Amino acid sequence: MKTLAFALTSAMCLTLAVQANAEVAAAADAPADASTAEAGDDIVVVGSGQTRSVSTLLPSNLDVLPPGTSIQKSLNFLPGVSAQSIDALGVNEQSLTLQVRGFNTTHLGYTLDGMPLGDGAYNNYNGLTISRALISENLGRADLATGIAGLGIASTSNLGGALIYQSSDPKKDLGIEGSATFGSAASKRGFLRLDTGDHAGLSAYISGQYTEQDLFVNQGAYKKSTGKQFNGKLVYAFDGGKLTAFGDVSRTNQADDAYLSKDMLNRLGWDWAGYAPDWNSYIGVAACTVTTTPTKCAAAPSPQKNADVTFTNGQILRNDELFYVAGDYSFTKGLSAHLQAYRHTDKGAGNNFITGLSNQGTTTTADDLPVQIRDTRYTIDRSGVLGHVSWALGFNRIEAGFWMEDNVSSASRYIRTSVKGPSSLASFLSGQPETAQWIQETNWKTRQFYVQDTASFFDDALSIDFGFKSTYSRSAAQAEPGFSKTPPPASTQFATGTLVAKDHFLPEVGARWNIGNGHEVFASYAENMAMYQGGFKLGPQSVSQAVWDAQGATLKPEISKSVEGGYRYVSSHLQVSLSAYNVNFNHRLLQYNPCPTNQQQNPGCGNSFHNAGGVTSRGVELGVLWKPLPWINWYNSVSYNKSTYDEDLNWCTTTCVIKQTKGKQQVDTPKELVSSVLSLKKDGFFGSLQGKYTGRRYYTYTNDQSFGGYVTMDLGVGYDFGKVGPLKGAKLSLNVTNLTDKRYASNFDSSVFAPDDASGSIVVFHSSAPRQFFGTFAFEF
Repeated sequence: MKTLAFALTSAMCLTLAVQANAEVAAAADAPADASTAEAGDDIVVVGSGQTRSVSTLLPSNLDVLPPGTSIQKSLNFLPGVSAQSIDALGVNEQSLTLQVRGFNTTHLGYTLDGMPLGDGAYNNYNGLTISRALISENLGRADLATGIAGLGIASTSNLGGALIYQSSDPKKDLGIEGSATFGSAASKRGFLRLDTGDHAGLSAYISGQYTEQDLFVNQGAYKKSTGKQFNGKLVYAFDGGKLTAFGDVSRTNQADDAYLSKDMLNRLGWDWAGYAPDWNSYIGVAACTVTTTPTKCAAAPSPQKNADVTFTNGQILRNDELFYVAGDYSFTKGLSAHLQAYRHTDKGAGNNFITGLSNQGTTTTADDLPVQIRDTRYTIDRSGVLGHVSWALGFNRIEAGFWMEDNVSSASRYIRTSVKGPSSLASFLSGQPETAQWIQETNWKTRQFYVQDTASFFDDALSIDFGFKSTYSRSAAQAEPGFSKTPPPASTQFATGTLVAKDHFLPEVGARWNIGNGHEVFASYAENMAMYQGGFKLGPQSVSQAVWDAQGATLKPEISKSVEGGYRYVSSHLQVSLSAYNVNFNHRLLQYNPCPTNQQQNPGCGNSFHNAGGVTSRGVELGVLWKPLPWINWYNSVSYNKSTYDEDLNWCTTTCVIKQTKGKQQVDTPKELVSSVLSLKKDGFFGSLQGKYTGRRYYTYTNDQSFGGYVTMDLGVGYDFGKVGPLKGAKLSLNVTNLTDKRYASNFDSSVFAPDDASGSIVVFHSSAPRQFFGTFAFEF
């Protein structure tokens, strides 16, 4: 089936590409760039005029998915992209992952209106996801640079490209719009936006959303997720420039689902979850794993194992406030500038029931429970400023820019041993915890500068850009005692130490030749460096002091060297983008841990980090948008990626063993991706059908374990009634996610990848959501 799907779609796309030669006459009216096409009903726009591969997602594509769906998940149909999430909306923090040309979530760059969003890590330390920064209805556009992000992006993680989000501007007319959505898993969502209209150049909007949804797995209680979010934007336009202010306040409280292993899947099925609300059964099984409570043991019934026990898989909490102010100025016809300041604060927590002894504070042990609460906390307090100046001088456009950010982040883990019974973990826990495993605060200092010249020749038929950036990032970590009754012992405390990643010459050069009549060719080369990651699990400073003293001086920052080239064609009926690339990713950092995957952060276990050689990625991508009629859009993409390890792996935990990894496909990197999206809009009716084939993905470095390829489909249909009474507009829509009810392994936990897994015991994947339905009523005043 996968071979057939790949062959048919490839043949169709290539046929359409050939058809481009017959449409030269229409190409004279083609849009010069993506922005000129935004007013239409296209779902994606090819990045004409760019010297690198860029695709633009437009808001019209969001109709195929339920309102409130993460914009990041919506990118899944673009060439070379694999976006995964356990939930239908793609907003669950722990399970939202992304793969682009062999680079995972934390090796890409993310910005909103130019403001950095960090590296997308679940264990937040320098940013937040786009779902917590922007309500999906407020999207203006999303540009995906699949390989080379450009020099001006405010990111130190963009080894493999970037997602550049733009929020929509306030509307010119006074109005109110809103929607109400109800669906599967007790889903509810409301959205409301008020636009002031334009008043002598001043316009603004304020909007808000509320969401709630239950887990789809077999957990009977403590399974609700909620979200509250507000966005506001103000724009003042005047002769020679404009001022912009944006604010975001987000409160997310998510019930989490358990990671599974292949062994668990075979025994327990896709929907295995916590025992809640059956506290007594949970206590009985938990007692079997705590040495001081064996008399209370009531072993798990077959096919369960005692190790599977969990009451719930915990709760994720994130509170964010994000603000920026920006000014754009045009001093003369050729001289312009942009200046922007921003601030972001975050308070986060992850609360889980775990096995362990809770002493009730009495003289007898009869009332002790084999249950504890693990309380993991995060904070972010970052501020920054960025800007650039652009000067047109003859056939040159010279641009120079900077980005500076200071950030104080922390990560800590406390153990609460006063559990007396079942309770909700959907709040920040109060009171003083009994013990702590580790507390670490990190001061970050990031400085980046770039300069670039774009030279245009032959009436802009040929453009060449070249320049470089200088990057400096310093992370100074400090182990802290915290506020528990018993501070963490030195053996488990995270390290105190400083890391610096710097490179003052990271070049980028590109060329674009407009052949004429809508045809372009392009080529680019770029070098990038990533700063060392932070947060527990991911960062090389999240180790004991002894490990840090042994490894800290030997670490090198990860780097990449990327080259790509391609062809574009844009006309009023057809857009084609074909690109090929070669990427060398070196000094990749791997985490080593001697403990089983579901115990790696427990006392007695310790991380270590090592540079583990390189990865070479080569591939080709094809995207085609065909509009045979004004009311039909048909977009297709095909991509092939071969990302292989350059060396065998010297795997060290308690001892070191050489693992045969050279030439093996990189983990969580499908070779084949095929997407197709058909969208119709006529006489008030609108509908979209989206299909995606994702190829085989490995989760071991030797490729001895994997999950096979699969096809998913999503459907969105609706009717626009137009003006109805006092309403300017009214719509009804139905969205069906995972239309064929295909169950598959969605996202992988990259922190637990290992060389091999003969027994299938690595707890590494989330199961996919089943087929779900969502109905929405939307209106405008």
